[in-house]
Amino acid sequence: MDPSVSTALLHAMRALSPEFIAIRRDLHAHPELAFEERRTSDLVAERLAAWGYQVHRGLGGTGVVGTLRKGGGSRSLGIRADMDALPIQEKTGLDYASRHVGKMHACGHDGHTAILLCAARYLAESADFSGTLHLIFQPAEENEGGALRMVDEGLFTLFPCDEVYALHNSPGLPVGQMAISPGPLMASFDRATVTLRGRGAHGAMPHHGIDPMQCAASIMLGLQSIVSREIDALKSAVITVGSIQAGEAYNVVPESAQLKIGVRTLDPRVRTLVEQRIREFIAAQAQSYQLQAEVVYERKYPVLVNHAVQTEVLRQAAMRLVGADSVVERPPVMGSEDFAYMLEHRPGAYIRLGNGTGEDGGCNVHNPLYDFNDNALPIGAALWVHLAQSSLV
Repeated sequence: MDPSVSTALLHAMRALSPEFIAIRRDLHAHPELAFEERRTSDLVAERLAAWGYQVHRGLGGTGVVGTLRKGGGSRSLGIRADMDALPIQEKTGLDYASRHVGKMHACGHDGHTAILLCAARYLAESADFSGTLHLIFQPAEENEGGALRMVDEGLFTLFPCDEVYALHNSPGLPVGQMAISPGPLMASFDRATVTLRGRGAHGAMPHHGIDPMQCAASIMLGLQSIVSREIDALKSAVITVGSIQAGEAYNVVPESAQLKIGVRTLDPRVRTLVEQRIREFIAAQAQSYQLQAEVVYERKYPVLVNHAVQTEVLRQAAMRLVGADSVVERPPVMGSEDFAYMLEHRPGAYIRLGNGTGEDGGCNVHNPLYDFNDNALPIGAALWVHLAQSSLV
């Protein structure tokens, strides 16, 4: 892209941005949790229809897909934005802070939705491309797998996409910069619920019972040896015991204990090995303490893997927009993202959009003080416009 063209595109997006910053802040004030995004999807559908998109609703419950065709091109492109909020009590004190107790846009999905809407308007009214554009507004990215549900309900059958793309804001990365790398980018996410059953007793006479607490403590400490001693040090794995629930009294040996364990890896073989060893380790520990153990192991999000060709396509689009020096590589992170399901079905890539540093960038996501940086909105929108115009020719 000619530098003057990229400058003009950014200028156009900044001129449009006040309308979409207002939308973003309205969404922020009215957060909706996974599969509850009815108000949000109503807003999205109404705007898309007004701009001439064919609008399909209902995939994933509250999902919205807007389709726009121009010219005679045969290629099709999918761009995804997530819409859901988190069960967090907001503490920002902003004028547009959440009006709903215990619900907050603490991950910037309000920004992602507004970015794609801004791009959608420009693409409908001003952009020149030849092909089919599918804008995918997805529910329930946070822990509930809305992407998988949309795929299972026929997303790519109803809306064939040659490629699919998404972005996420990134606190700590300056506004105006983007980060993208090929290969594994975000970790798989699995969880195990472990129930240990023993025999209750008076706390003064523990020999009359079978104490699940000792076993729970042993499991909590011993699980870390799987990572430190059984996984290649050049591979990545994280095992987190996030909850132990057992008993209510000072002087009672509880009958049972429950542990909730989160597992993240960046390699499918490591993922399988960790699951196997967690199961074996817990069974052996329970037997040594004369307990019964039940393990419910759920494989949640897969590893998010950027496809090499599409990563380079998106990297080039970003470089032409903001300059080569402003597009960087960052190492993989152990957080998870259900766009991974879409990338298992279609080639594509995922890019990080700078949300600012220091006071400008605020705190990290999933924090009650987080807020999306509105200065990033026109940059993200310009990226999607340029990607569509350069890919659909």
